Amino acid sequence: MHSRIPLGAVMLAVALGVTMGSARAFDESKYPNWKGQWLRTDTGTPRYDPSKPAGRGQQAPLTPEYQAILDASLADQASGGQGGDPTYTCLAPGMPRIMNNYEGAEFVITPRTTHILMEHIHDFRRIYTDGRDWPQDIDPTFAGYSIGQWIDAGGTGRYNVLEVETRGFKGPRSYDNTGLPLHNDNQSVIKERIFQDRADPNILYDEITTIDHALTRPWTATKKYRLVQRPVWHESVCAENNPHVEIDKQGYMLSADGLLMPAKKDQPPPDLRYFTRSPK
Repeated sequence: MHSRIPLGAVMLAVALGVTMGSARAFDESKYPNWKGQWLRTDTGTPRYDPSKPAGRGQQAPLTPEYQAILDASLADQASGGQGGDPTYTCLAPGMPRIMNNYEGAEFVITPRTTHILMEHIHDFRRIYTDGRDWPQDIDPTFAGYSIGQWIDAGGTGRYNVLEVETRGFKGPRSYDNTGLPLHNDNQSVIKERIFQDRADPNILYDEITTIDHALTRPWTATKKYRLVQRPVWHESVCAENNPHVEIDKQGYMLSADGLLMPAKKDQPPPDLRYFTRSPK
C-alpha cells in the first residue's frame, strides 16, 4: 500500500532541512562578539567627525556652493529657524548620520546579513554579506543599500573587520543637526571599516569615508563606541510630542495650547486662504 504524504508536509520538511543546514554552516565562533548595547564615546552634539566641533568647526571639504548652503543654515538657526536640518519633522537621518549613534546601537550578525539596530527614529541598517553583486536598480532609501564583506585582518583565524559600501540614497540628508549638507543628487558612496579595539574589546570603531559631489575630496572620520555593561533600551518615537510643523517649506511651532506660532522673529504666517475667519 502506498503511503500518502501531504505536499505541505513535504515542503515544510525541505524548508526545515535548508534552515537547519544553514544554521549548521554558520560558525558563530568565526565572527566577532559585538553583542550588547554600544553608545558613542564623544560628548556634546552628535556630529560626523567626533574629534571636531559642530558646524564650521567640522572643517568639511565642501565645494563653495555647499559651503554657502551650510552658512545659510547656520544663519537661519541663529535666528530661530531649523536651517538645513531635515530631521526636525521626524524624517529619518539617513547615512552617514545614522552612525552618529544618537541613543545606542545593537549589532546582530547572521550568516548572510548583519543588522545594525539604532534606538533613534528609523535608524536601522541591513548589510548584506552573502557575496551578492550590486543590483541594476536600487530603490532609494535614506539608509541606502549596503553590501559588506567580513575580513580576517592579521590572519587571526577569525573575522574581525566588517568592510561596507553603501549606495542608493534619497534625501534630504545632512551630516548633523547644523544642516551640514550632502549633495541633493543623492549620489553619495559611503565606505566603512567597523572593528573592535584589539586591546579593549569594549571599544568599537567605525572608520567612515563619504564620497559626495558636495565635497572637494572624500571625507573620512572615525567614530568610537563603548559597550554598555548594563544596557537600558528606551522607546524613541520622534513624532511623539514633536512641536515642529513644516508648511510650504517654512518651519513653525505648536504652542502649549495647540496653536500655530512663528519659530523666529518677523516670520510671516502661512497661507490661510482655505480657512474661514471667525466673525469678531
